[in-house]
Amino acid sequence: MTLPVFGRLPLSALLGLLIVTATAALFLFGPMLAPFGQEEVLGTPFADPSAGHLLGLDQNGRDMLSRLLYGARMSVGVSLAAVVISFCIGVPLGFLAALNGGWPDLIGARLIDVIMSIPVLISALVVLQALGSSLPVLIGTIALLDSTRVFRLSRVVAQGIVVMEYAEVARLRGEGLWWMLRREILPNALPPLMAEFGMRFCFTFLFVAGLSYLGLGVQPPFADWGGMVRDNQQGILYGLYAPLFPAGAIALVTIGVNLVVDWALAGRTTVQGENR
Repeated sequence: MTLPVFGRLPLSALLGLLIVTATAALFLFGPMLAPFGQEEVLGTPFADPSAGHLLGLDQNGRDMLSRLLYGARMSVGVSLAAVVISFCIGVPLGFLAALNGGWPDLIGARLIDVIMSIPVLISALVVLQALGSSLPVLIGTIALLDSTRVFRLSRVVAQGIVVMEYAEVARLRGEGLWWMLRREILPNALPPLMAEFGMRFCFTFLFVAGLSYLGLGVQPPFADWGGMVRDNQQGILYGLYAPLFPAGAIALVTIGVNLVVDWALAGRTTVQGENR
C-alpha cells in the first residue's frame, strides 16, 4: 500500500503519528521509565502532585505516573495481542471461504451471523465469569469474538477480488490455492484489512478498558488504565484529578490511532486517483 509523502503530512496525521509513536515507546519502555514500582505504597491516598510525584498518588498511596507507565504495556499489549490473534484466525478463514464457495462458505457465513447477533459485551461477560479473567482467557475471548468481524470483512473483500479478470486468468492458468491467496487476494485486500486492523485495535482497546472498569479485565497486581479509572473514581467526588489521567490516556491513544488510519486511507485514495 502506498502511503503519502511525509513532507505533505497534514497536522492531524502528524499529531496521530506522534501519539502512536509515544504510545509504542511507552509500551516498550514504560516500566523501565517508571520511578517507582506499580504496587509500591509511598504516602497518603490521593496526595497532591509534588516534585517527587508529578501526578500525585492514587487511592492506595501509589505513584500515579508509575502506574500509568506500567499500565501502558498491559493496556496496549492485551489489546494488540487480541487483535493480532483475531486477524490470524479471521483473515485466512475468510479468504478460504470466498475462494472455495459452496455450502461450506454459506454455512460458515450464517454461523458467523448468528454469533455476531449476540452482543459482544454479553458474550465476553458470560465467558469471563465462567472461566475467570486470567490474561490468556481475556485475550483468547476477545480474539475469538473479534475474529467473527474480521472473517466477515475478509470474506466480502475476497469475494470482490476473485471475480476480477486477473483472478479469473490466474485460475485458468491453473494456479493453486496458496498462490491465489498470496499473489492475488492478499495484496489487493491489504488496504481495507489495514484500516480494519486500526479500527479493531481501537475497539478492543476501549473494550479491554471497559472490562477492567467492570472488574473483569486485567486483574491486580497488574496495572492497566481501565482499572485505574475504576480504582480512583471516588476522587471525582472530592474534586481530584486522579481518575482523569488514565481516562485521558485511553482517549488520547484511541484518537491517535484513528487519525493515523484516516491519513493512511486518504493518502492511498489520493495516490490511486493520481495514477488514473
